[in-house]
Amino acid sequence: MAGKLDKEAAKQAKKEKRAASKARRGQIFEAFKMQRREDKALIPWMVGAILVVTGVVFGIGFLLDLQWVLLPIGIMLGVLAAVIIFGRRVQKTVYSKADGQPGAAAWALDNLRGRWRVTQTVAATTQLDAVHRVLGGPGVVLVAEGAPHRVKGLLAQEKKRVSRLVGETPIYDIVIGHGENQIPLRRLQNYLMKLPRNLKPAQVDALEAKLAALGNRGAALPKGPMPQGAKMRNVQRTIRRR
Repeated sequence: MAGKLDKEAAKQAKKEKRAASKARRGQIFEAFKMQRREDKALIPWMVGAILVVTGVVFGIGFLLDLQWVLLPIGIMLGVLAAVIIFGRRVQKTVYSKADGQPGAAAWALDNLRGRWRVTQTVAATTQLDAVHRVLGGPGVVLVAEGAPHRVKGLLAQEKKRVSRLVGETPIYDIVIGHGENQIPLRRLQNYLMKLPRNLKPAQVDALEAKLAALGNRGAALPKGPMPQGAKMRNVQRTIRRR
């Protein structure tokens, strides 16, 4: 009986795995179709990558009298290069659409790669300015989005609140934007990765427990970047009611 149940469980797991794989392929294909409609240079770049990489590997093989042996490897490497180009151009398009919209920084932080502890909207205004808190190896990182003249005060207040609890732990502050001393949305991940690693994982856990007592000031922003054309007054009214 147990053996039969094990077989059925394995069969079900295999079925779910195939379904998940099919769903991922469908998502990639849909992303490709959308990107191709908006990015006319996508196909030339991908085809060019395949041809150039394959040609280089074939040329190296020709010099070594191994061109036909290396040709399949060259094709595979060319396809890999094309996939990387596709991924980067999709990412660039997504960030360019989100850039400047309320909630874009919160969305970008939720998609960070690595062991980051993100707490969205620890401080906010009814004009949809917000400060988000990120914990990680560097220490505490406060990320602000919104009008610079308003988020400057929000950042200062939040930094003061946090500093009372974290002691000597480094605190970094970032304003998302394209002005002086601001970080563009698409470079946020790279900026965070380049910060010095000051804390060990156990220290980050202890820091998270300390900061949990602070709570949030201000209502949460809408999940993800606001769609273009959304009525700001309606969103602000909703935030005031929360």
